[in-house]
Amino acid sequence: MTQTSKKPAAVEALGLTKIYGSGNTEVIAMKEVSLSLARGEVVALLGPSGAGKSTFLTAIGLINPPTAGRIVIGGEAVMDGPRALVDLRAFRRRHLGFVFQKANLIPFLKAVENVAIAMEINDVSPRAARKRALELLDYLGVGDRARNLPDALSGGQQQRVAVARALANQPSLILADEPTAALDSHRGRQVMELFRQVAHEHGSAVIVVTHDHRSLDVFDRTYEMEDGELGAKHSPPAPTANSTPSA
Repeated sequence: MTQTSKKPAAVEALGLTKIYGSGNTEVIAMKEVSLSLARGEVVALLGPSGAGKSTFLTAIGLINPPTAGRIVIGGEAVMDGPRALVDLRAFRRRHLGFVFQKANLIPFLKAVENVAIAMEINDVSPRAARKRALELLDYLGVGDRARNLPDALSGGQQQRVAVARALANQPSLILADEPTAALDSHRGRQVMELFRQVAHEHGSAVIVVTHDHRSLDVFDRTYEMEDGELGAKHSPPAPTANSTPSA
């Protein structure tokens, strides 16, 4: 009888804790947070400001090491407490994608160049990088804007370019921190729906930190975070009328 090996989770956070200061000045920003996502899953992380959401995101994104706990990405242990088990900079470039509140596009580069550069720094040839960048922009509905500079794009279009950049190196994990905060409700929902589309079609796991409760039906799971602790998961609300993604 042939046994099917279980695929590793896209990401596992195991008992992550982050402490700043010591003694009377000690602040526990994150306390024993554990979370596991499969490839293709989209999870929302909710909670008030100061709840520890961004601390968790920067820890799992290998930017701000935890004080304690373990991080496993794609079956590979990458952090053991504050100790790095891999070259973090190289690992981030190969396996992680980031989308922030602002698109943070390089203002003097065209949209296609903003996406291609993420691959070129990983030693992809300029020609191959440009080809994939054009494919991604077309996939995300902004292919006709590939040769525009960022200031010629709307806020929603800029975020689509940022999502394309995050996808450039085919990451197993995409992390988004308040990606719709600067967008109106219509464009904000479009961006949230893009994350679901990307996760399901490209197999990336996606964690979105958000205060926006209007699009929670897009997510597979939602969690509340408060006082540095991760609360129980919630089922997604009933779907609202979907809007068709557009520029």
